[in-house]
Amino acid sequence: MQPTSIRLGHSPDPDDAFMFYALAQDPPLIATHGWRFEHVLQDIQTLNQRAMKGELEITAISIHAFPYVADKYALTHCGSSMGDGYGPMIVTRKPMSIDDLRGKTIAVPGKLTTAFLTLQLLLGKEDGKNFVSKVIMFDEIPAAVARGDVDAGLLIHEGQLTFKQLGLHLVVDLGVWWQAQTGLPLPLGGNVIRRDLGERAMNDVTGVLRESIRYSLEHRAKAVDYSLKFGRDLDRALADKFVGMYVNDWTLDYGEKGRRAIELLLKRGAEAGIVPAIEKIEFVTG
Repeated sequence: MQPTSIRLGHSPDPDDAFMFYALAQDPPLIATHGWRFEHVLQDIQTLNQRAMKGELEITAISIHAFPYVADKYALTHCGSSMGDGYGPMIVTRKPMSIDDLRGKTIAVPGKLTTAFLTLQLLLGKEDGKNFVSKVIMFDEIPAAVARGDVDAGLLIHEGQLTFKQLGLHLVVDLGVWWQAQTGLPLPLGGNVIRRDLGERAMNDVTGVLRESIRYSLEHRAKAVDYSLKFGRDLDRALADKFVGMYVNDWTLDYGEKGRRAIELLLKRGAEAGIVPAIEKIEFVTG
């Protein structure tokens, strides 16, 4: 019997590569129960936009984008990227305070990223007065700030670990700010699965994803070595640190605290008029 092919969208970054190491091997290193995964590697903003159209069966997504696709997709209980006391960072060429950012032009990695949602919760909804955004590819933002093309930059992915190499200054870590506000981790990204697959397939596939993550956590050294191919400007030590920040016990299961963090983030986003309100968030448990 031929395996059923299914497309899995994720970013070409060390944390996502680490998560899906077992599934990216030929043959896969875990049982896939009749599913064959076609990996679609694109930046998170592109994946968010594709999710709006329901194009991929499974995809990584920014939590910010989820309210716009909740009619087509459900969140899987595994695959989360949680900033537990850390997260996206706002950096500048010269030291600034948070108040100094008001009215400034800030480079952002996409307007559907959770980083952008959290920035608006910090400074207020983008209106030209609070701040002005300029969308730039995430890996080009540090250099744009260093050149003075923008007043500040909103960093995600490995730029959070390497910005000091360009002499940039940290204004605020949004994960630290969010935790101080709420006592909760900042839910940045997750995986969603398309509802039209049906409940049984959604659960089966989610179970395979969880086992892939578990395999990488249990075979960390080999999975980190694989992820190095996707780490821009990261040596092995930094890649290992980055992976540990975003692939951990939270990634195996949001748990009650992680679910609460998502609900509160999206509730506050809706109250601020940034995202549509969602009555109930469903999680596929596998």
